[in-house]
Amino acid sequence: MKENRETAKDDKELPQTPNQRPRTQFLLFWGQWFVLMLLPCFGTSACDKVNSDALLSLALKAPLNLNWSAFTDCCLWEGITCGPGDQGHVVRLWLPRRGLTGVIHPSITSLTHLTHLNLSHNSLLGSLPDDLFSSLSSLQVIDLSFNHLIHRLPPSSNKISQLQVLNLSSNFFTGTIPSSILVPSVSIFNVSNNSFSGLIPINNGSNHTSLICLDLSYNQLTDTIPPGIGLCSKLQVFRAGFNNLSGSLPDEIFNLADLRQLSLPVNSLTGPINDGIMNLTNLQILEIFSNQLSGPIPSQIGSLSRLENLLLHINNLTGPLPLSLANSTKLSALNLRVNNLTGNLSSFNFSPLQLLTTLDLGNNNFTGEFPKRLYSCKSLTAIRLAGNQLTGQISPEIVALESLAFLSLSNNSMTNATGALRILKGCKNLTTLILSKNFLFEPVPDDTSLGDLDGFQSLRVFSLGGCQFTGQVPTWLAKLKNLQALDLSFNLITGSVPGWLASLPNLFYIDLSNNLLQGGFPNELCQMPVLTSKEASDKVDRTYIELPVFVNRNKASQLYSQLSNLAPGIYLSNNSLNGSIPIEIGQLKFIHVLDLSHNNFSSSIPDQISNLTNLEKLDLSYNQLSGQIPASLKDLHFLSSFSVEYNDLQGLIPSGGQFDTFTISSFEGNPDLCGPPTPKRSCHQSPQSPPQVLEVTRRSKTQTILIALIFGIFFGIGFGIGFNMDDKKIPIIGWRRK
Repeated sequence: MKENRETAKDDKELPQTPNQRPRTQFLLFWGQWFVLMLLPCFGTSACDKVNSDALLSLALKAPLNLNWSAFTDCCLWEGITCGPGDQGHVVRLWLPRRGLTGVIHPSITSLTHLTHLNLSHNSLLGSLPDDLFSSLSSLQVIDLSFNHLIHRLPPSSNKISQLQVLNLSSNFFTGTIPSSILVPSVSIFNVSNNSFSGLIPINNGSNHTSLICLDLSYNQLTDTIPPGIGLCSKLQVFRAGFNNLSGSLPDEIFNLADLRQLSLPVNSLTGPINDGIMNLTNLQILEIFSNQLSGPIPSQIGSLSRLENLLLHINNLTGPLPLSLANSTKLSALNLRVNNLTGNLSSFNFSPLQLLTTLDLGNNNFTGEFPKRLYSCKSLTAIRLAGNQLTGQISPEIVALESLAFLSLSNNSMTNATGALRILKGCKNLTTLILSKNFLFEPVPDDTSLGDLDGFQSLRVFSLGGCQFTGQVPTWLAKLKNLQALDLSFNLITGSVPGWLASLPNLFYIDLSNNLLQGGFPNELCQMPVLTSKEASDKVDRTYIELPVFVNRNKASQLYSQLSNLAPGIYLSNNSLNGSIPIEIGQLKFIHVLDLSHNNFSSSIPDQISNLTNLEKLDLSYNQLSGQIPASLKDLHFLSSFSVEYNDLQGLIPSGGQFDTFTISSFEGNPDLCGPPTPKRSCHQSPQSPPQVLEVTRRSKTQTILIALIFGIFFGIGFGIGFNMDDKKIPIIGWRRK
């Protein structure tokens, strides 16, 4: 089966909505599409027997009765239209979204007068008949998209000279795209989301003057963009993102005066964006993110007055933000994050951009204060300025942005945390607030009024990690009843883990790691509603967020465009917690990650952990746990990461299930453990040498705190050790690019 499109490209950004295949087309083309779809074909003649037999042999099966057996005349069958006159030829086979299964039988080639074929959005299998294109020479529309069709496309010829629409997207086709199938009459050609390889099927001698939409995205195409693309004089949409294309943008592409969308993200394109792009005066969408483009953004790019989306993030672009961008008054989304852009951001005039809804300039080298001219952009819903060199304080004028839902300013040098939160609580629609690695060594904001009924009541994601805050976990957080994810990691917070966190009805992600917390694991946390009750978990709205957030752990960065993909977890590692792990922890049946490592927990590992049937990661390393590893843990079928390193455990390591996949590194520092994968294959063998004293091998708590401080100060931390990590090229701690 086809691999998930989100993970098919390492280290490259995917579209913001995970697990959804992008199929956006301009309304302009839908008009043409529906005209073709609804072409009238009137006829009263009886169905031709050859056509009738061919239809009955198609081997298409549907869960719902198509009522073909109700009439002997196939011209009266659902989805079938016959042509005018008394010939009874089938000209239209139109059965999208009917739940059809089976294969497309070769008998379809007997429908030689067929002009419209639409079997899209079904579950058809197998390959296409070898003579499909050569036999059905009258075809004008072919739509077989969203099926499970496989193998190579059948050979084609110029016989399909009337073909106008070809849509084979979202299947499993392989091999090359034959250039012969792209006949001169085609206006819409969509083969996206397959596994085609080879070259883009356009050459310098091609005649594609009818082509309006060319969508080749989500395949495995290689080589460069051919200069022949410049001969497609009517082209309005060109999409070839998520392939393996290399080289620079050919100059010929800037001859396409009608081009409205140029979408080439997630390839390996290099070189600059030259000034020829100003010739594309009709351009509305320019997205070339996740490539290797270099040089400055053209200074006059603002002359593209119709531009709505400018997405050039994750490249190697340099220089300032072009002042002319202020002339692109129709701009709705501007994303330039993860480049090497420079300049004083507070001097840029954002005021004319009244339609701007999304601004992402994170992970660049911008200086200055928070740009006050942004406050006049009243349509803004999402702002990310993280990972720059901004200074100063949040201004009260920010409350003018009444639609603001997402704000990330992490990894800058902002000051006055308490003042910032007092102001930001006036932004009534804020759902995501990420202020990590600012306000260094200030007291943790503990103004009880911050949790009043008029403040932060829409907040779902809140991150203040890596600020080196002093003080205790602020009690006003208990009033944020919509909070789902909380990050206070990498601070200097003291006191105990507050049990009142369990009173937050929607909270499913807590990160208090790398602090100075003491005391035990509070029993109240074992009663967190979302982690104990399916009913409570199902009620939580964990859907779309305005910009993706990044969680970084174990040297891997993961992008989340909706909170439903964020693993429910409790992170308490690198503190000074002690006592036993409560047996009530077995009530957290919907938790996926439990990290209690680098603490002073003692006693045995509770057998009740085996009740956590959704657990994917369990880290109990660097504690003082004793006794045996419960054999029942082998029944945790989703457990992919497990560590009990450097404890006082003994006895036989469980075997079977996921435990057969764990290596010796999961069990190191426990000399009395035996059985595979340890060298002591049998528990009856005498140890070959006396074990090292655990105090020598276990990191001291002082060391742990010192390391946490050093990492927090000099490398930084986002949400979940990088909840606002934006660079696909960055390691887990810190925002510094390689």
